[in-house]
Amino acid sequence: MRIVTRADFDGIVCAALLYEAETITQQIKWVEPNDMQKGGVDVHIGDIIANLPYHPGCALWFDHHYTNQIQTPFEGLFRIAPSAAGLVYEYYKDRFSRNFDELISETDRIDSADLSADQVLYPEKYPYILLSMTISSSEKADEPYWNMLVDLIRRHEISRILQEPEVRGRLQKVTEQNKKFKTILEKITTVNAHVSLTDFRSFEKTPVGNRFLVYSLFPETVVNIRIRNDAEDKDKVIIGVGHSIFNRNCNVNVGLMLSRFGGGGHRGAGSCTVPAVDADAVTSEILDTLLKNQSGE
Repeated sequence: MRIVTRADFDGIVCAALLYEAETITQQIKWVEPNDMQKGGVDVHIGDIIANLPYHPGCALWFDHHYTNQIQTPFEGLFRIAPSAAGLVYEYYKDRFSRNFDELISETDRIDSADLSADQVLYPEKYPYILLSMTISSSEKADEPYWNMLVDLIRRHEISRILQEPEVRGRLQKVTEQNKKFKTILEKITTVNAHVSLTDFRSFEKTPVGNRFLVYSLFPETVVNIRIRNDAEDKDKVIIGVGHSIFNRNCNVNVGLMLSRFGGGGHRGAGSCTVPAVDADAVTSEILDTLLKNQSGE
């Protein structure tokens, strides 16, 4: 039995819970949603998929993304919810020897972006939020770190996890990166009416930092478009869209909109991967939809 999930905080918590609830015999398979959507993942009999689109070859499936809803009967649990980890916890509620209530509450908060201005501006004051910022799915070399976090979350409380030397080092690095990231966002983000657009394509390596910071820097906007080069394929570009977590007046269902371009996600956030030659045209179409600000549902 193997876990197939994505490398974000929700996916890592899903993996930790599944290790506690099931007999997992193989290493975690870390994949991106777009790879699953396009049939690029070799799913084995007995696999448990979490926080990713459904695959008919899996034994169990847990997810909460709007665009991943299916009509086919399956084993597991799907519901529009703050996090996939919360659904895993609900499904296996009688199998855990430890109480993970706080962990799930914080995962729900982080994955649904239910954050205050103080939590966004000063994440170093909030252990779970800062820890989540040390996880970047674009850094494939970080797979040993993701696996280590899964193991630490299974065995320790947050205070002990933060004392792990590698975690401590990454927390310090993230804090420094966030300061630089703020300056970069201010320089390269443009605003068109109620839409902000951050284009990282001019950078050889996409800068990393607090993904919620753009909403506090441009409070007049209701949604952000984020464009970056695909680190694994220079001929592709990843376009992300997210509702502001402070100015909640965006009416567009982001996941539904991005499904037109082979992507997906939640109502308030999602992404798609497109050929680099098509990126400007796709971005223009997305921007036009966001400027109209209609639900389209």
